[in-house]
Amino acid sequence: MIEYFSDKEINTQQFKELLQRSSLSERRPIDDDDCLTQMVTNADVMITAWHEETLVGVARSVTDYSFCCYLSDLAVDQRFQNQGVGRRLQLLTLDQLGPKCTLILLAAPAAHSYYEHLGFTAHPRCWVIEPGQQIR
Repeated sequence: MIEYFSDKEINTQQFKELLQRSSLSERRPIDDDDCLTQMVTNADVMITAWHEETLVGVARSVTDYSFCCYLSDLAVDQRFQNQGVGRRLQLLTLDQLGPKCTLILLAAPAAHSYYEHLGFTAHPRCWVIEPGQQIR
């Protein structure tokens, strides 16, 4: 049985290990514990999924709670994927937000059809400046 929490704290090691057990570690600073600690500490909304004492899912978001919420990390342990854990984490994230708040995310390449299946709309106008790049 999976239990979900909006108020259960996680530590850097638990977050790192979950990222490694999901496909998200390929696109996260897995070798930078300071950065991972800041990611955990500074999230506005952190919904977690637990199987017994093991963290098996997380939805980590940054938001103003009113206009927009960026769902930065949706990670589910590969052993628990395709069981509705990710969907439930997103629904519980939405429950934390105001009624006019838009949920925004950048999908991993392999997850495009997953988000479309859930009812997300693809947006063609996302722009990114990577670390080290300059605004001209």
